[in-house]
Amino acid sequence: MGFTNQTVATNFLLLGLSSDPELQPVMFGLFLSIYLVTMIGNLFIILSIISDSHLHTPMYFFICNLSLNDLCTSSTIIPKMLVNFQEQNLSISFAGCLTQACFAMLFASLECCLLAAMAYDRYVAICYPLRYTVIMNWRMCSLLTLFSLLSSTINALLLSLTVMWLSFCKDLEIPHFFCEITQVIKAACSSTVINNILINIAGLAFGGITFAGIIFSYTEIVSSVLKIPSVQGRYKAFSTTGSHLSVVSLFYGTALGVCISSAVTHSRRITAVASVMYTVVTQMLNPFIYSLRNKDMKQALKKLIGRMASRL
Repeated sequence: MGFTNQTVATNFLLLGLSSDPELQPVMFGLFLSIYLVTMIGNLFIILSIISDSHLHTPMYFFICNLSLNDLCTSSTIIPKMLVNFQEQNLSISFAGCLTQACFAMLFASLECCLLAAMAYDRYVAICYPLRYTVIMNWRMCSLLTLFSLLSSTINALLLSLTVMWLSFCKDLEIPHFFCEITQVIKAACSSTVINNILINIAGLAFGGITFAGIIFSYTEIVSSVLKIPSVQGRYKAFSTTGSHLSVVSLFYGTALGVCISSAVTHSRRITAVASVMYTVVTQMLNPFIYSLRNKDMKQALKKLIGRMASRL
């Protein structure tokens, strides 16, 4: 079969979390609620930062970009899930599957880069406070964000384009609720050696290196904070990193859970549930972490809600 015919004729079946028709309405309501909470929560974070001049700092610049990335991640995955639940149709076209896989990789890679950039920002703020405004100027923040976006885009496009080299002989099942690139590659009936090598390299670059950068940053932060003589000073220094550390733990913890569940079990349902935590729930919880653990963000949210209420 020629490549053109394969891309037109091949459809994938997203087996999702459950194929039970009686559970589809329940799943639809659950994920619709998660999607709405994610969208509203992250939009409030973005609007609060934009509208409050006191939050126009590097730390909140990265938080704003992270919230925007979380919006995009959820919008890449959940709407297709809702359509499948509503229509009780598990099918997705080759082009649709490849597009979803590409954007999912893009935003996952960008999340890793943004979390690493935020860790670097906290490292400079705590370890080099007198030089913070010089090092973390708007040019540096913009360059870090643009580099993260560019490298993530190149990675996603490269991995997606190499999937187009593969042969898919018939309608195939993907034991997932979205087109995750490794699951798509497993469904191929041709050699996937190059694809697997590229995925491992990308995982090392965007997962391993960024995580190592975060660990290094926090090792230096802890070392610097312990040198502060007063308990109050230590608490104040650690309080600026609490929200970011919580988000990092949630993101990488759930990602590790997905890897472990895939390695130790062959149950597609357990793997899919673990992936829900990684790709859906994390994006919903991030706004709550940043708003509940941050006094400045709380005040900005109150101001924003007050302005919105006064206009009604």
